[in-house]
Amino acid sequence: MKFENAFFELAAGTSEQLPPGDMPEVVFAGHSNVGKSSLINKILNRKSLARVSSQPGKTATINFYNLEGARLVDLPGYGFAKVSAAEKKRWAELIEGYFHQERDLRLVVMLIDSRHPASKDDMMMLDYLIDGQFPMKIVLTKIDKLKPTERKKRLAAIPDELDVDLEYMLPFSAVTGEGAQELRDIITECVSEEA
Repeated sequence: MKFENAFFELAAGTSEQLPPGDMPEVVFAGHSNVGKSSLINKILNRKSLARVSSQPGKTATINFYNLEGARLVDLPGYGFAKVSAAEKKRWAELIEGYFHQERDLRLVVMLIDSRHPASKDDMMMLDYLIDGQFPMKIVLTKIDKLKPTERKKRLAAIPDELDVDLEYMLPFSAVTGEGAQELRDIITECVSEEA
């Protein structure tokens, strides 16, 4: 699978605009400013296919990237306080609309900032994914920003905070590339499996 051949397919602002679920999909979910766009660009070996914004909450659409017969699906970041109630409602409808459609969903990559305890919104998303029995991998972003002792402490604390085994987690850095190849391998394996 040539990740660098991926291209932007479309952006959906309402559930009616979602493309048909006619190919395997890997979904990326996480809090605003957790580093989703940076992660997507890193695993695709691209600088700016997914737009990185200095303004959290900027991605207000579900963005689809086509990857040789599969799709990477970038959900809007959740939990950004400066968004209107109406906009938050639209996001919720859009995301729920996505998950409730008939789709060939192979994996949800849930991003959590390794430096901080999971937020209330993170825990709600995690519960939603666990309750829905979605296949999931938790990616701990911005791991390069932790000093070795802090890193050790956070990696020991996170499984208890999330009540999830460490084997479901992958430390990741868009800066150093740590975890990028492992995540590509996980995606390739999920997409290649027979549905």
